[in-house]
Amino acid sequence: MLHQQYFVEKEKLQRLTERKNRKSDFYNGIFDRYEDPVLTREHIPVEWKYDLNPETNPYFMERLGVNAVLNAGAIELDGKFYLVARIEGNDRKSFFGVAESETGIDGFRFWDEPILLPDTCPEETNVYDMRLTKHEDGYIYGVFCSESKDTSVSDLSAAVAAAGIVRTKDLKTWERLDNLKTLRSPQQRNVVLHPEFVNGKYAFYTRPMDDFIDTGSGGGIGFGLCEDIEHAVIDEEILTSKRRYHTITEAKNGAGAVPIKTEKGWIHIAHGVRNTAAGLRYVIYAFATDLNHPEKVIAEPSGLLIGPMGEERVGDVSNVVFTNGAIARENGEVYIYYASSDTRMHVATTTIDKLLDYVFHTPSDPLRSVDCVKQRIALIQKNKEFLNQ
Repeated sequence: MLHQQYFVEKEKLQRLTERKNRKSDFYNGIFDRYEDPVLTREHIPVEWKYDLNPETNPYFMERLGVNAVLNAGAIELDGKFYLVARIEGNDRKSFFGVAESETGIDGFRFWDEPILLPDTCPEETNVYDMRLTKHEDGYIYGVFCSESKDTSVSDLSAAVAAAGIVRTKDLKTWERLDNLKTLRSPQQRNVVLHPEFVNGKYAFYTRPMDDFIDTGSGGGIGFGLCEDIEHAVIDEEILTSKRRYHTITEAKNGAGAVPIKTEKGWIHIAHGVRNTAAGLRYVIYAFATDLNHPEKVIAEPSGLLIGPMGEERVGDVSNVVFTNGAIARENGEVYIYYASSDTRMHVATTTIDKLLDYVFHTPSDPLRSVDCVKQRIALIQKNKEFLNQ
């Protein structure tokens, strides 16, 4: 006989998934925030955590706990919203699970089982942060961080980051391809596959790194081409969105969601990192690149698009928002999925028109305080003239 607590936990999950998510009173004219996260560790199915057999688990103890649900890739298929979320167990190992929703803002439910990727890299210890690209070649590609121990040093925390690649057509059967190789960068994280061929080749946005944590000589988001996606090798990386002193990208930056194609250019939603006295602060920013030359930045508004607010600032790694998934629908709606403080998943909704207005009409960063003040005073004076008409 099943333990009574099983039914209690199932009822909690049912109430959580049936809860309607409402827009918050936050306003900036660019996007809407929502009151509740879309995925948390409480969304994990009971069967993923508990042994239901009373003979082997008489106290109905959690045997395989989950610490956090975060950093989800996103895709729309046949009118439904899918998140491939990073799920971190209590053992610190991450894995992927597919959650499905009819609305994109609430009702997300995980499929029966998490994704078991083909085990082709025996040295691989951890996987996380998958970006999902619906490519024009007909496949859905997942590009994620493949982490392994750095055996060249004695430090137990030293690791090597590579870009793992899988592909699927239904989010159920996954084919593992070779990890991406970048000849001029020893490590890679936050890699995104461009959705279209560029000059007949597969195109990647990369994040060149000198080691697992520090970008070092990596000057920003890279861009490179490869001939063969099954054995992807990039000879040369060109910088797109660059790191700059005393900006939101000073410490590092990286590609986030798959670029969104518009009539004016590719809209990129990325993350920027700066140092503070309390540690690293991660925010989300946007920029645009040329339609025919997606490595060429043509618009980069000043500052952040999304920053952590309120309860979003608290979690396993506080003061962080991070995105690796967005859905742009045919009707012009855009759903930006972002994690807060490496703990839970949220959604922000906007439209293509609003993103275009924001990216192309928001002033760029003049990079000096005195010039920023002049920029703001010019706006104030313009508003005074308008109000006095």
